[in-house]
Amino acid sequence: MHDIKTIRENASGFDKEMERRGVKAPAAGIVGLDDFRRGVVAELQQLQQARNSLAKRIGDAKRDKSDTSELEVEGSSLRRLMEDLNARVPQAEVLVRSHLGAFPNILDPEVPDGRDESANVQLKTAGAIRNFAFAPKQHFEIGEALGLMDFASAAKLAGSRFTVLRGPLARLERALGQFMLDIHTTEHGYTETAVPLLVNEAAMFGTGQLPKFKEDLFETTDHRWLIPTAEVSLTNLVAQDITPGAELPIRLTALTPCFRSEAGSAGRDVRGMLRQHQFTKVEMVSITHPDASGDEHERMTRCAETILERLELPYRRMLLCAGDTGFSAAKTYDLEVWLPGQGQYREISSCSNTRAFQARRMNARFREAGGKKLDFVHTLNGSGVAVGRALIAVLENYQNEDGSITVPDVLRSYMGGEAAISAS
Repeated sequence: MHDIKTIRENASGFDKEMERRGVKAPAAGIVGLDDFRRGVVAELQQLQQARNSLAKRIGDAKRDKSDTSELEVEGSSLRRLMEDLNARVPQAEVLVRSHLGAFPNILDPEVPDGRDESANVQLKTAGAIRNFAFAPKQHFEIGEALGLMDFASAAKLAGSRFTVLRGPLARLERALGQFMLDIHTTEHGYTETAVPLLVNEAAMFGTGQLPKFKEDLFETTDHRWLIPTAEVSLTNLVAQDITPGAELPIRLTALTPCFRSEAGSAGRDVRGMLRQHQFTKVEMVSITHPDASGDEHERMTRCAETILERLELPYRRMLLCAGDTGFSAAKTYDLEVWLPGQGQYREISSCSNTRAFQARRMNARFREAGGKKLDFVHTLNGSGVAVGRALIAVLENYQNEDGSITVPDVLRSYMGGEAAISAS
């Protein structure tokens, strides 16, 4: 959400920032709607002044025992006009707020221009890409050959873009999630949090999923929403709150199922587990002081990188360009893991600084100790990491020529000491 005062004070600057997002000159329309709202408020104030003056005249007339019938008729007319305007003020405010809520966040100056992912900038690579003595397979070929990854049964139960995992492969997925939670809570200072998977519309609006991404969400018949990421539940824990500045930063993590309709991905990644309607993810959320969010963004991204490094998975860090940066984000780093079966890097984590954009939408503020001024917190979110995609990366990077999978060292204690997964 944007600050209307800032837009009024620098409409041309706002238009320039939106131009980077592919939005053409919205400031005039926003200011016009706000002018309408201001006009309604001003008219209501004038009527209130007239009504106060009229009340005094009626009081004076009664004291003088004069006829007040005409004045009372005038008062009734004023009251009807005010009732109408009182109804229009919140409507005007909702109109302005909904219009403001339709525009994406302003980008960090470091974000490069560009229309799509081809303009993203590689900042680093890490880990050695394995040289295979055989042609590496894709994860779904490996999983099906092991008899532990079943897409046909999932389709029978729920349709396409679902997967059934069995036996040690299901355990391996669980092990990955538990490993990530343990690292983030014991080493990175995040508090494990169990959150609702169903949230209301206000929560979805607060983090920017609604209204723009409605088609990518699942809505229940009672108008609640399945979370597409635990970011929604975790970040909204401070919605409408005033947090003492001394309590910042707040760092939270959760392991949850996530649900996405993938409405815009028809024909993409139709085989395998890369793009599912239901998947598991460890999410990290930070609520920070505005002065600290830049450093927190770097810290959060390193936390996600640590997971990949402990798993010994090759990856790279990408700075997303303007056209590929998400709606709520001011700046985003994507971590992409190497998948030898595909012969390319694919996204496994996305870490974003939204600054005050989400906080303004959910009215999440803080107050310094001993101070009176309230200001909006900054919010950040990052995958720490996507568990299903980590499973894919382990299958492809740790595959052996005989079809077995070597279990990464850091996961063996979660796997009952098993060093490999083989066909039963």
